[in-house]
Order: sequence, then C-alpha cells, then structure tokens
Amino acid sequence: MMIQLALDRMTIEEAIDIAAAAGKHIDWIEVGTSLIKEFGMESVRSMKAAFPNKVIVADMKTNDNAHYECRMCFQAGADVATVMGTAPLITIEACIAEAEKNGKHIMIDLLNTNPIQQEALSRYNAILCLHTGKDEQELGTGKRNKSALQAGLKRAVAGGITVENLPAYKKINPDVFIIGSAITKADDPAQAAAAFKQQLKKEETR
Repeated sequence: MMIQLALDRMTIEEAIDIAAAAGKHIDWIEVGTSLIKEFGMESVRSMKAAFPNKVIVADMKTNDNAHYECRMCFQAGADVATVMGTAPLITIEACIAEAEKNGKHIMIDLLNTNPIQQEALSRYNAILCLHTGKDEQELGTGKRNKSALQAGLKRAVAGGITVENLPAYKKINPDVFIIGSAITKADDPAQAAAAFKQQLKKEETR
C-alpha cells in the first residue's frame, strides 16, 4: 500500500517544500487540480524537476479534449493523469490510449459515479479512485461512495483520510491512499506523513 500526497490550494514553492518534508514517507506526489488551474503545467514541470524519482500524478480531472490534455501532462513530466469516471467513455478510452502511447498511466476518478458505472469502468486498464469530494466532506453528508470494483484491479481511495479512519479502508484493500490536508495542514508534515506510513505498515501485517 502506497501513500499519494495531494497538494492543493497553495503555491508551487509551498507544495515543493511540503513534499520535500514528507518525502521519505510518501510514494506518489499529486499536483492537485487547484494547483494546475492556478499555475498551469509549470506546477507539474516544477514538481517532476524537484522529485525526478517520484511518481507524479497530474490531477487534471479531464472531462473532454482527452488527447490534448493528457499529452500536455505527460510532456510536462507527469507519470499519471486523471480523468473523471463521469466523462464520456470515448474520452476515458482516449486518455488511456494516450497514456499507453507514452508509457504512462491513467487514474479514473469515480467521484459521483454509481456502482453500475464503477463496474463498467472496471474493465479498463487504469487505476480506479474511490473519491469523496471536498464539498461532500465539508458541505454535504460526508458519506463515502460504495465500491463495486472487481477484485485484482489497482485502486486508490481519496477524501478526508486520517490516521484514525485509515483502518476502515481495509475491506476495500486499496493500493494507494491519497492523503491531503491531514499531512499538508499538519503542524509537522513530516511527522504526519510518518504516522500514516507507520499505520499502513500495521495494516499490511494484519
């Protein structure tokens, strides 16, 4: 099980500083949607330049214009780009095709998808991310999406994950835990990331 550090709502310099502090305790680094919207592909290029040996995820949340957006991410240094599970299937397929052409990967964000959609998306060669959105966490019920993912697929989980609630994900058996504010807003991001890594090691031995 791996930790993906999600970096959002900050400057590129702040994002690099936090990623550097948490570095030895995390596996993947996500250039968040808000970071990309504010600073463009420079945020992806800067992150890859700072951490050439880390997997860099460009959280584009693509809904359309698949080939162009994915190519832009991969040329900037991203190893993984995201597409929304609610996008047209032709868009999702185009993202995957672009990734395969470049030797990269696609993560399908399952935000606001239902179990039937999730089951259909399980046939694709992609990382599937069960995602409880920020507005759902802060403004809505905070209930988590139910999983209809098939066994054996690479999957990620995101949305309000803490050290305390992390064990609840054991039944989903995710490969990647996407963690944002629990690390980025901590007084000591390095210590917070270390606590997550320690908890994951405990879960792996259970």
